[in-house]
Amino acid sequence: MLTRLSLRLRIFLFFCLLAVGSLAVSTLALWISYRRAANPELANAFVFAEIVMAFGFLALIAAVWLLFDDNVAKPIERISAQLRARAHAGVSTEMDVQAARYLGDLAPAAAGLADQLSDKTMDVAQAVAEETAHLAAEKKRLTALLTDIPVAMLLASPTHKIVLYDSQSAEVLAQIAHPRLNASLFEYLQPGPLEDAYAKLAKTGLEVACTLTSIDGTQSYSARLKPLGDAPGYMLIFEDSAANIAPEAARPLVYDFNLLSAASDDAFESLALRDLCFVVFDTETTGLLPHKDEIVQIGAVRVVNGRIVDGERLDLLVNPGIPIPTASTKVHKISDRMVQGAPDIAEAGRVLHQFACDAVIVAHNAPFDMAFLRRHAKRMNVEWNHPILDTVLLSAVLFGASDKHTLDALCERLGVTIPEDLRHTALGDAVATAEALVRMLPMLQARGMTTFGLVIEATRQHGRLLEDLN
Repeated sequence: MLTRLSLRLRIFLFFCLLAVGSLAVSTLALWISYRRAANPELANAFVFAEIVMAFGFLALIAAVWLLFDDNVAKPIERISAQLRARAHAGVSTEMDVQAARYLGDLAPAAAGLADQLSDKTMDVAQAVAEETAHLAAEKKRLTALLTDIPVAMLLASPTHKIVLYDSQSAEVLAQIAHPRLNASLFEYLQPGPLEDAYAKLAKTGLEVACTLTSIDGTQSYSARLKPLGDAPGYMLIFEDSAANIAPEAARPLVYDFNLLSAASDDAFESLALRDLCFVVFDTETTGLLPHKDEIVQIGAVRVVNGRIVDGERLDLLVNPGIPIPTASTKVHKISDRMVQGAPDIAEAGRVLHQFACDAVIVAHNAPFDMAFLRRHAKRMNVEWNHPILDTVLLSAVLFGASDKHTLDALCERLGVTIPEDLRHTALGDAVATAEALVRMLPMLQARGMTTFGLVIEATRQHGRLLEDLN
């Protein structure tokens, strides 16, 4: 039971036990002395002595605990977090040795070990970098080749989740909704014809031609399903003549082949962190009062299998319907003129809701941003019932509640750089938060928090910092 408590809390409980023991021993000693004195008139004197001793013991123990907490417990917690950041998140910032100056040689020894391990991994990192550059060049050639092919092609898992899409298929999907890895094709296409075609493909193992219809019934596509050989899933090809594709519209090849075998039908609480999709978002607003101010910008990015997906992001200006105060414009640089003709919160909120379908929503100080969205949920005609992670609480779990947990402080600890021109823009802050999340995920797993449920349980220990939105 005690092993589940933080180091600082265990030390605090130790000093509490010491205080209780001291009071018990002093009380017992005075009681024995009083009984041996056999003089009832001394009762008040003994009681007064016990009160003085009790306050003295409590004050002394509290003072020693505060010194121990500031100079031993907090530095140990900080060094542990910094070592985990180096070991699991690739952070190379200098360790704060000065803060642990009362721990003897522990901090310099830890810093030396971390530096030595970093030096020994340089050769491996260089080899990985060379191979990565080679793979990037191959991907670039493949992307250029697929862009020139006059068909729209995507790969889907046996559960009809998107595993890969090219530039042309992205244009097809975008006619219906924002294209997203791990999104169900049934969010874009009516299920019946696609399921029938896949059943025939699975039975015969041969290519199947079919006609597919968009989910809203307004568009039809001539399509083909092709098997992937020994791999699970299938290739879906939209015929050029029926899809109104714009081949010159350049978009990156987006894929994650791990999704071919991913199983995601379990409850969120039992899903491994590596199997979750995250949508990290941020908002800019007219002010700091969610019950009366309005959103003027939404930025969001998707994180799949522990990496930020290039090309899957939202950057929306939102017409708040009220004047934007000059003081707010000075912060986020968004003026009334810029939001003229932009969608209102009802339309923009629906876009974000669809973009975050079947994903965990992540934000820094999520109660603030979610309060705006939930206030307008009826206008959007949606329910914001997504599971939610807050990077403020994740920071408290990993670095201790006593540290600063602003976005700037978190990014500094994790080696994330926010370009000055992107700070206090919704997309810029969302990308920075996503990069921080990507670095924190392996740190959480290294501490045994391998499922979403275990992470939420850990964040609830810091509930005094923020509201629990789950």
